[in-house]
Amino acid sequence: MIPEFTEGNRLTLLRNGAEYFPALEAAIRAAQREVFLETYIFADDDSARRITDALIDAAGRGVAVHVLVDGFGSRDLMPSDLGYRLLAAGVKFLVFRPEVRWFQFRRRRLRRMHRKIAVADGRVGFVGGINVIDDMHTPGQMPPRFDFAVRVEGPLVAQMQEQAERLWSRVAWVNLRRRWRVRLRVERDYGRKGTQRAGLLVRDNLRHRSDIEDAYLVAIRDAREEIIIANAYFFPGKRFRRAIIDAARRGVRVVLLLQGRVEYMLLHYASRALYGTLLDAGVEIHEYYKSFLHAKVAVIDGHWSTVGSSNIDPFSLLLAREANLVALDREFARELHEALQQALELGAQVVQKTRWLHQPLARRIVIWVAYGLVRLLMGVFGYGGRH
Repeated sequence: MIPEFTEGNRLTLLRNGAEYFPALEAAIRAAQREVFLETYIFADDDSARRITDALIDAAGRGVAVHVLVDGFGSRDLMPSDLGYRLLAAGVKFLVFRPEVRWFQFRRRRLRRMHRKIAVADGRVGFVGGINVIDDMHTPGQMPPRFDFAVRVEGPLVAQMQEQAERLWSRVAWVNLRRRWRVRLRVERDYGRKGTQRAGLLVRDNLRHRSDIEDAYLVAIRDAREEIIIANAYFFPGKRFRRAIIDAARRGVRVVLLLQGRVEYMLLHYASRALYGTLLDAGVEIHEYYKSFLHAKVAVIDGHWSTVGSSNIDPFSLLLAREANLVALDREFARELHEALQQALELGAQVVQKTRWLHQPLARRIVIWVAYGLVRLLMGVFGYGGRH
């Protein structure tokens, strides 16, 4: 699906939590009527406490504050002081699919709310890949995790507000909080705030099952010069693989910046089973080792770019609720491209084709066993097919 682009937006690229959290906190503290915050993870750390304090202050001055978290990603929030503080302060707090039973192998258990959206007074919005968790909340001593979000002003915020209201009302209904369903409190602001053209894409399990993947595929198939994709968990299906291979074979420079450090072992090794085919087609693969890569972004031909929550793996493309901003703007694309180029030069290592093809047998066995297990799990849960 081609996103519904709107003109007249002002987009601010935010790098990591160091830029995202101050901007988000400022927007919440400036809110007068209504705040929506959706996040997969809401941790109990210094960054999360700053956001919690801002939300509580907003609720205390009469702002209608809505916080929606995922029942798996934020499963530790409610036993913590932060969760109880939010409820005690009058913050409307809901959990998306709160019950997770590992012994129940049902597809719907894996349908998580993975998107990260925030909207204040219908006038400023945020979308991206950054959870409410500190950048330094990582194993060992290493630099902050690598991620992005976008601050949005302009007509696109109205779409973000609509999406937040819609999901909130649905979850409130399911959780028997019908009195918490949204009553329109703020008028949507469609006024121009800048000159940038952008659209919002969401993925759900109803009408928008493949919108984010389809937008990627259209942009990749139209590419003529360069494709740079940075993605934390990269395990694309057939259509996506074919698209980037075809692009590389017709002379487009295709660069993948992928996770180098092991975070989720099964997916980490399974994704490496795809390397040989991609390298044979001329795709450049760079593995990021400076810190944990959490970004889900891309820049194509210097004018198409996306920042969001969607990985290129079965979880994001087939199961989870996701949200990505797509911009058609050369200035925004240039800024994101520069950030990715810096990461490639200072934090990543190139995967050499010759070395990859001559890696030890034991490592190749691990990779193919992991690949087989992931494919098996996809079949067990009924996913795959044309993907």
